[in-house]
Amino acid sequence: MTILRMIPEAEADGLQAGIYSDDIRSLGHVPSHTKAMSLNPEAYLAWEASTTPGSRPARWP
Repeated sequence: MTILRMIPEAEADGLQAGIYSDDIRSLGHVPSHTKAMSLNPEAYLAWEASTTPGSRPARWP
């Protein structure tokens, strides 16, 4: 049981809807970790960019 109120796919809008759409397109569903992380969509996108290979600045190893 979670203490976060996750937003169902049908209620998502804006950046959150885009994040959900990407997961549906690539995975066929929206995982619970995406629903939790996308409560703050800007932070989720920043985290995703920092963990995507090749997205780190050249100064990082």
